[in-house]
Amino acid sequence: MKTTMKVPELVLVLCCVLCVSADGLHEDFSISGCSETDGEEMYALDGEEWWYADFIKKEGVEPLPSFVDHVSYREGTYEQAVADQETCKYNLKIFSDATKDIPRENDPPSPPMIYTRDHVELGEQNTLICHVTGFYPAPVNVTWTKNQEKVTEGTSINVPFPNTDGSFRQTSRLVFIPQLGDIYSCTVDHPALSQPLTRIWDVDVQQPGVGPAVFCGLGLTVGLLGVAAGTFFLIKGNECS
Repeated sequence: MKTTMKVPELVLVLCCVLCVSADGLHEDFSISGCSETDGEEMYALDGEEWWYADFIKKEGVEPLPSFVDHVSYREGTYEQAVADQETCKYNLKIFSDATKDIPRENDPPSPPMIYTRDHVELGEQNTLICHVTGFYPAPVNVTWTKNQEKVTEGTSINVPFPNTDGSFRQTSRLVFIPQLGDIYSCTVDHPALSQPLTRIWDVDVQQPGVGPAVFCGLGLTVGLLGVAAGTFFLIKGNECS
């Protein structure tokens, strides 16, 4: 019987350090990984990415929003990440040669979730978020459309983040300005899928206060009808007595 196992096409070195401070227990996490054509260097704290190397733009990136206090990484962090990639690819070749006869196991991603970062207001810039998880190996390919036309401007995707079960998760973002009637889609592709997974999101903004007002008005009407009915039966009961 032939066995299968998750032999990575991507070699990852994971480092997890627990530290205690006056504020409590924190988890410091880092990833160093590579494939034959790609690579990843990332540092995280308490499940949030603080820094990663963008080997296409050849720079380090701090993905957290500006209102979050940033940790300053020493000069040369990106250059060290580049050197780590060379070592990783050398080790990957040795590992691949040793495991070339072992079948690979692919896990498909779960259906993507799509939602906005902020409450939707027409004409106000917002961010659409497409989150996908549960896949192996990494990464996934994420594409966006607006009204069935492919969109690339304003899109970004984070590096794959490992789950506790050995699978990965990734989040793609699209900066957009919502206009009534626009329809967006997020499509996820992965080698384990027979066909891509697509989730659709459309701009449908409810007028402020309409929902609560209708609900309260309906409740008041029902309440008044109840009082009227009770008064009617009270009067009829008094007449009969």
